[in-house]
Amino acid sequence: MKTQLKKGTLDMCVLAVLARGDSYAYELVSTLSATMEISEGTIYPLMRRLQAEAWVSTYLVESPSGPPRKYYSLTGPGRRSLLEMEGEWRSFVDEVNGVLGQQGKQQSKGENP
Repeated sequence: MKTQLKKGTLDMCVLAVLARGDSYAYELVSTLSATMEISEGTIYPLMRRLQAEAWVSTYLVESPSGPPRKYYSLTGPGRRSLLEMEGEWRSFVDEVNGVLGQQGKQQSKGENP
């Protein structure tokens, strides 16, 4: 179940990181992997899809240690999508917490779940 939840929220997580500032793919993976399990192989197809959705744009920056890096930047439509996703996420979490809270109340009254 955790894998499916992560898959469903990864777009939002990437957009949230980009809302803090432009980033290149490896840096995105490093940032996200501090709090969730993610691989570099996951990020590239995701970034291509987000770019096709026009939620991110790209530009190249010269690197002192190799070829230029492709940076991703959040676009206006991407920012609007992120806000919408955040609202949906908070609503969903409230619904789930409501159910879990109800379950806890039933159990504390000695009822069977």
